Amino acid sequence: MDPITTTPDLDDVLEVERIVAGGFGLAHEPEGRVVLVEGALPGETVRVHLTEDRPRLARAVTDAVVVASPDRVDPPCPELDRGCGGCDLQHVRPAAQRDLKVAIVRDALSRTAGLDALPVDPGVVLPSERYRTTVRVGVIDGAAGFHRRRSDEVGAVDDCLVAHPLVAEVLVEGRFPGAREVTIRAGARTGERMAVIRPTVGDGTSAPDDVRLIGTDELRAGRRAWLHEEVGGRRYRISALSFFQARPDGAEALLDAVRRALGDIDADQDRLVDLYGGVGLFAAGLGTRSPVLVERSASSVADARRNLDGTDATVLRVTVERWRSSPADLVVADPARSGLGRPGVAAVAATGARRVALVSCDPAALARDVGLLVDAGYRALGVEMVDLFPHTHHVEAVTSLERR
Repeated sequence: MDPITTTPDLDDVLEVERIVAGGFGLAHEPEGRVVLVEGALPGETVRVHLTEDRPRLARAVTDAVVVASPDRVDPPCPELDRGCGGCDLQHVRPAAQRDLKVAIVRDALSRTAGLDALPVDPGVVLPSERYRTTVRVGVIDGAAGFHRRRSDEVGAVDDCLVAHPLVAEVLVEGRFPGAREVTIRAGARTGERMAVIRPTVGDGTSAPDDVRLIGTDELRAGRRAWLHEEVGGRRYRISALSFFQARPDGAEALLDAVRRALGDIDADQDRLVDLYGGVGLFAAGLGTRSPVLVERSASSVADARRNLDGTDATVLRVTVERWRSSPADLVVADPARSGLGRPGVAAVAATGARRVALVSCDPAALARDVGLLVDAGYRALGVEMVDLFPHTHHVEAVTSLERR
């Protein structure tokens, strides 16, 4: 993409130094204040306007690119020009997106944990289009749509570049009068589809005939609904309220990365603990004889018990913080975006596991948690990225740690 030539007001121009968590470009004003710039890439000169003005930190949005990065491209999805607020890295070529995410993780590890030399592997390349099997959308005049950029306003869309075709069809053709929000889910490898409608399935609701429609009011009343997905040759039940990775190839890549992080696994002898275990992706997929899965969600626990049926697994419905740690050889920890924190790290350390695979979806939490695990007696071996969400700043990474 050719640089954009402008004659900007110099007071509004910044030079972007690097990328940081959240996908922001980091720049400094002449007086030294840090500015986090949305829509800017390392090495670019951009004209901006401030959206948040604080004494030590400001936030800004790119208005024009004065000197463009060679990695900048025209966004491939026309919905962005119409105001869609998703996919905030579509202006970056896909290969460079992965490089930026590696840089974000390295920056966080350096600043937060002091681990400047820890290897960070960019991981396998996953398709960057038509991959998402779960989307949560707003509703306007009965049509599903995404929030506009930096707005609470919802805009209907004609298509979605990253939605799996099974999901995109429901997104475009479905009608949801009276709904506030809809979560559209599909099993890419089973063909099953579901739409969870908040607050209820109203009169006039419609979708393709094979789509299971269910309201959150029905779920609260105890009705169950689920679909299935296949990952690594196994079939997983996933209920309407259960979390699961938003693409099966990504779930397989994540499972493989966790397997590598744990090193040699003796399926018959090694005691595996799967913390924040969800529906059992790791407990089932790693194939150990008697895994222990710890999960607080009732829906996910019910699914995990079904998915681990026929094994010697122990599935516990309890928070990790309240779980009474049991000895383990291997631990997988896949917490929510907020990460392990000190209570989660204490639970991991109490197992005495020789190897830990930490799955993180926030670089700041990743760096904090790795630092805490190092303080608790572990040595960080490396990080492997899994780019589950191309065209967005979201980061997923697996860190391998061993007991010192």
